[in-house]
Amino acid sequence: MAAQCCCRKAPGAEAAPARPPPEPPPALDVASASSAQLFRLRHLQLGLELRPEARELAGCLVLELCARRPAPRALVLDAHPALRLHSAAFRRPAADPEPPCAFAFAAPGPGPPPPPLPAFPEAPDAESACSPLAFRVDPFTDYGSSLSVTLPPELLAHQPFQVILRYTSVDAPAVWWLGPELTYGHAKPFVFTQGHSVCNRSFFPCFDTPAVKCTYSAVVKAPAGVQVLMSATRSSFLEEEGVYHFHMEHPVPAYLVALVAGDLQPADIGPRSRVWAEPCLLSTATSKLSGMVEQWLTTAERLYGPYMWGRYDIVFLPPSFPIVAMENPCLTFIISSILESDEFLVIDVIHEVAHSWFGNAVTNATWEEMWLSEGLATYAQRRITTETYGVNPSHLMNLFTYEKGYCFVYYLSQLCGDPQHFDDFLRAYVEKYKFSSVVAQDLLDSFLSFFPELREQSVDCRAGLEFERWLNATGPPLAEPDLSQGSSLTRPVEALFQLWTAEPLDQVAATASTIDISKWRTFQTALFLDRLLDGSPLPQEVVTSLSQCYSSLLDSMNAEIRIRWLQLVVRNDYYPDLHRVRRFLESQMSRMYTIPLYEDLSTGALKPFALEVFYQTQGRLHPNLRRTIQQILSQGLGPGAELTAEPGAERDTDTPALLLGDETPGTALSLRDVNVSA
Repeated sequence: MAAQCCCRKAPGAEAAPARPPPEPPPALDVASASSAQLFRLRHLQLGLELRPEARELAGCLVLELCARRPAPRALVLDAHPALRLHSAAFRRPAADPEPPCAFAFAAPGPGPPPPPLPAFPEAPDAESACSPLAFRVDPFTDYGSSLSVTLPPELLAHQPFQVILRYTSVDAPAVWWLGPELTYGHAKPFVFTQGHSVCNRSFFPCFDTPAVKCTYSAVVKAPAGVQVLMSATRSSFLEEEGVYHFHMEHPVPAYLVALVAGDLQPADIGPRSRVWAEPCLLSTATSKLSGMVEQWLTTAERLYGPYMWGRYDIVFLPPSFPIVAMENPCLTFIISSILESDEFLVIDVIHEVAHSWFGNAVTNATWEEMWLSEGLATYAQRRITTETYGVNPSHLMNLFTYEKGYCFVYYLSQLCGDPQHFDDFLRAYVEKYKFSSVVAQDLLDSFLSFFPELREQSVDCRAGLEFERWLNATGPPLAEPDLSQGSSLTRPVEALFQLWTAEPLDQVAATASTIDISKWRTFQTALFLDRLLDGSPLPQEVVTSLSQCYSSLLDSMNAEIRIRWLQLVVRNDYYPDLHRVRRFLESQMSRMYTIPLYEDLSTGALKPFALEVFYQTQGRLHPNLRRTIQQILSQGLGPGAELTAEPGAERDTDTPALLLGDETPGTALSLRDVNVSA
């Protein structure tokens, strides 16, 4: 349904419409140093130049703002030590609408930094209309800084103004630079950003909180022959200027502003979808997804309302992408290794499709309540999967923020008694809160308003419906969904696991060899290995027999299977298969695959082996990941000891695990216990 203007006149009315009530300030976010509650961010403009050889990004940022009260002393933004601020300026916008932003780029000069920066010549007198502003950068946390910009004292409330910042970003946690040797095609440099959850403050100064949303536009200059993409609803390339233009017409939080550039080529897979990939991967990606994304989008629209972002494109990234996938609007980022498994590919892309409604359109206002996005998206993912395919195998995925959040949403769906009626509620919830950020109370109030009969069940409806226990009590979910439909998949897995824990071993191996797990689905094999991992350490003769039965077969399977088998090898100190661990770590550069193995390797007798492999491969790892592995391998070396990189290796500031998508707190936490310091 098209949005209606809030100032539309009533039929026959002649008087000017009343001014709408002021927009409430955003929720307080402890992960942000910014003064977001004092300002309304209307739009941000980025002028960027990518400089792969120097591994730096030059930027000019224009923030279009209004103060919520008169004469605020300073504008405080989230920043990062990786950002070098060069100047700050103030400008009042012209009375007439401004023309589209254009940018002038200067080539890097031979002199010392700062290098030339992109400029904003919207009008001939643009520079003269600007007044310089004082600024300072203060420490905030280990994942960011506080940038304070002094504002003119005469600033009025609700009066539009602009702050212009020029900066460079070097070795930023959000900006991942890859040399050609770290790509699949080995042809051109590659760069991508990863803003979730609080990393984009190292991409550009911002209100780095999901409570603040705004539209954005960008102009990007890159080396010749490098394709640039952003999470935007509109994009174009001006060949004569050599620059890309992007515009996002819907308000999004800072963490969803994303960029990728490299040797990327497109292929259409539907009427509003295409894949982007390196040329050597394009045919595989196209064949696996052609026609499918449109089917999932159509199903999701039937359940939750129109898809509001225009296009749904997917870009496949090299092995260094730190997580499986990221739901950047209009352009899902996904790791290329997922192409090895059709089942994981389907489930992960459907999950990111679901985020178009839950997470991108309606967003958790603070990271403490990230389950509002992940729990609802997981529920929607499974409804889309069930409506499309019937039986849903994805219950075998198990991450806390997703699963406990999903169980709570499933509990709400059971309270209303009808999944289709609950779909109607979620559709109304999205329509009410789209392009805004919410807290848990918004969801619960909307739920009880939509189902008034549930409100009447108890005088204290929240206690009666156990909402407080769900949100604040630790421990496992208070209710779990009925997974009996998946028993046909899990029953043979459990039977084989029980067989391997039985005796005598010679009979076990003979019987197990008659069960062909190569015909199992990926989730079944993963569950079988997870059960063995839970039981480790295993008797050495059992591990030897397991290797004889399965090692060669598992070695040919996708990375999700191989990582589990190799963890089994490491946790049981099975030396004959260590060469497979080495080969895996030499080829995988993603956090999701390297960190679990290094954590297991560093706890026992295999630590010297881990150090050897790390020193041989560290040059191909992103500086943030390299630093994390250094810290893992430094544990147990004695007070004050720290593993150092080999001579010439880059160093980087610490980045908390959750900033790169590591979401692994246990189920003893409450839904509100997950935050950026976890």
